[in-house]
This record gives sequence, C-alpha cells and structure tokens, in this order.
Amino acid sequence: MTSSVHQAREALGYRLRDLRRDARLTGQQLAELAGWHGSKVSKIEHGKQTPTEYDIRLWCRHAGADSQLPELIASVRHIEAMYMEWRRVLGVGTRRRQVASRSLEGRARVLRWFEPVLIPGILHTAEYAREIMRRIIDFYQVPDDLDAGVAARLERQHVLYRRGRLFRFVLAQQALVTMVGDRNVMAGQLDRLLAVMSLPSVSLGIIPAASEYHVPTNQFIIYDDRLVHVESISAELAINQPREIVLYDRAFEHLSRQAVFGQHAAALISGSLHAMRPTAAGSTDVSSPPESNG
Repeated sequence: MTSSVHQAREALGYRLRDLRRDARLTGQQLAELAGWHGSKVSKIEHGKQTPTEYDIRLWCRHAGADSQLPELIASVRHIEAMYMEWRRVLGVGTRRRQVASRSLEGRARVLRWFEPVLIPGILHTAEYAREIMRRIIDFYQVPDDLDAGVAARLERQHVLYRRGRLFRFVLAQQALVTMVGDRNVMAGQLDRLLAVMSLPSVSLGIIPAASEYHVPTNQFIIYDDRLVHVESISAELAINQPREIVLYDRAFEHLSRQAVFGQHAAALISGSLHAMRPTAAGSTDVSSPPESNG
C-alpha cells in the first residue's frame, strides 16, 4: 500500500477519533453502539482499516456529528479512488480502463512515462496491444472485450498529435526485446517506435542494458506535477501526495540522464528491429508474452 493511501487513512482516523472524543465515547462504547467488534474502532482511528460509507454514517450518528457526514464520505471515496484493484477496474472488461486513461492523457500538458519491461500503451500497434490485452483478460479472468479494448487503446494515440503537449518516454532496453507475440508483432512495434520518435510532441529515450543502477524503479506515469499512476500486479495506485510526486519526479530525471536519445536511441531500436526480422527462410519465432497489466 502506498504511503499516500496510508496517510489519507490516518488523517481520516484522526478526524473520526476527535468526533468520538467530543461525544465523550470510548472506543468500546462506540463499537457496542454500532454493533462492531471491539477492535474495529481502534483499527479505523489508527489508519489500519478504511471505513465503509455505512461505517461513517453509524459513526456520525452515534457521535452526534451528522453535519460532518458529507465531507467524511467524500474522504472515504477519495481513499478508495487512490487504490483501485485490477479486478474492480477491469470488472466490465478492458475498454473502460482505456477510456479512463484517454481522459487523463487528454488533460495532461506534460506526461512522463517510464517503462522497464514493455512498450508504453499509448505507443502500441494494434497487434502488440492485442497480445498484451489478451493476456490481461486471461490473467485477471475478466469479461472478454478484446476488440473493443484494443480499439479504445489505439484511440488514445490521437493525443500525440495535439499541439501544446509534451510526452517524455524513457524505456529500459529490455522493453525492446521482451517478446510480445511473435517476431512479426515485435518488428511492427519497433517500427512504430522509430516513427513516433519524429513527432514534435514526443521525446523517447532508451536506457542501455548495461547501465549502472542508480535509483529504485518500477513502471510509473507522471501527469504534469499533480498525479502519478503506478501499476502493480494486484492494483493501480493513484498518487497525489506532493512529497511522493517529488520522489517520482526525481527518479524520472535520474533515469532520463541515463537514457540515450535521438540517433543513439534509434540505433538501439534498429538493432532490436533487425534481430526481430523474419529469418531468410521466412519463418518467425512465435513466443508467448509475459503476463502483464499492460
């Protein structure tokens, strides 16, 4: 759990504790009134458990603080939005997730995106996207809307051509060789990378495989200086705590300094592209992609 979520839980817990104390109730008394286990009040007040909206309603009713109810419920909903389990996000299929990403990307003036293993979703070819999203559907066992999800992912690319936007991508060299689909799929995707590098809105850097370790890394996207999205296996984290955003900003700048750009980046991509071309006999190496959130 990201510290932003924990801090938000703690802040809510402090407020609820003050309301309980103002009502001259002990934690045990409040638990008895609400019909809860004796430890629940303590867990909520110390940020160990996020209360439900119904919990908040009971708390305010027994503490005589109904006037605080709308603001407290808004706080709970904010905490829930910061940590979104993938099965919940993808519960009706993959398309809705792509539409949400398109909205975020459409509002951002500067987007910074680091990928250690795969090509960023906004740069996918249809074939590469299909392989990634097929694995997502299989892994999370969510409704199969593969065609709609791929179409929605490709629609996200329109923002790359809008004026007044800057997209800074930094990829580890591993992303160029992680086998997604077969060699033809990979060759098409690497061709696409070479093409988007020429767009005035796009800066694309590659961190060579032999680069020295400098900073902790995981996949992340920074939207302006207001929001960071981080994908884990179980959930997507939305980080908006300023001091945490500063850490991701610092990490991205370190990674950017390790990356090569322009002709040097194109040379690394072209080298991987050459290796992915079909053999002289015309055969291709069909390999399965890794499981990924995409």
